[in-house]
Amino acid sequence: MHYGPQYGYGYAFPHPPPPDPPERPAGVAGYPRWPAWYGPAAFGTGIVGTAIVGTVIVAIVGSKGTTAGVALTVALDAIFVASAILFASMTERPRPPHFGLRRAPFWRTLGWAALGMVCFWIVSGAYSALVKSHGKQTVLQDLHARDSTFTLIAAALLVIIIAPAAEEFFFRGFFYRALRTRMGVLVAALLDGILFGAIHYSGSNTAALLPILAVLGFMFCLVYERTGTLFATIGLHALNNTIAYGVGTHRWAVAGSVGGTMLMACLVLPLVLGARAPARA
Repeated sequence: MHYGPQYGYGYAFPHPPPPDPPERPAGVAGYPRWPAWYGPAAFGTGIVGTAIVGTVIVAIVGSKGTTAGVALTVALDAIFVASAILFASMTERPRPPHFGLRRAPFWRTLGWAALGMVCFWIVSGAYSALVKSHGKQTVLQDLHARDSTFTLIAAALLVIIIAPAAEEFFFRGFFYRALRTRMGVLVAALLDGILFGAIHYSGSNTAALLPILAVLGFMFCLVYERTGTLFATIGLHALNNTIAYGVGTHRWAVAGSVGGTMLMACLVLPLVLGARAPARA
């Protein structure tokens, strides 16, 4: 092949191929094409890892008390986050924007987040009115949140900060995003929501709560889909847990302080990130 102006550069040099996938043009960090099976595989890996580490923790510190509760909760969250990163790295080096840790238009994000939460509260209220048996989560009791000031603060940090960040990272940032490579929004959100509800089962007294937690997970997926940023669902998750913590402990000062700090972080952190969420119609 001849090169030079006399031959025409436009024909001498082949055009570069289009970006793959199309929503990730050069210079823009979009969503990676994780295979759909990555999500279930990472979840299974997380369950096995939690069982192994949990057995070790129980053998060292016992199965009761604040120390055991805190250690088990932190270990569970850390293992699922690590599992997501492990599988994501099998496709390419994972970056924060791949999991939705990115900026998005403020008012648009706030609007979708508010709409999602109001819809959830309406569904939750209707469900509570129809279902006679009201389930109850035992996280605060397991953490002995009311035993002392230390346990109150430790439980608040776990329930309002660590759990929302870790669970949203795995379930929405990774699991849902992996399903979306092969499934539509509603199907992927439904499967994600069902699993999100099921993971909170801790005994027969929590069974009645699982459907409404599945709805919560489903709603988080829709908000994430429309906003493109995981900070929206982390903030909503933290808000929901702040209310649950306040109701469960009646320590609204602690709940408000920790919850307010988490919500402020969800507003400020996106400002320091360069990647923006893909535009949504």
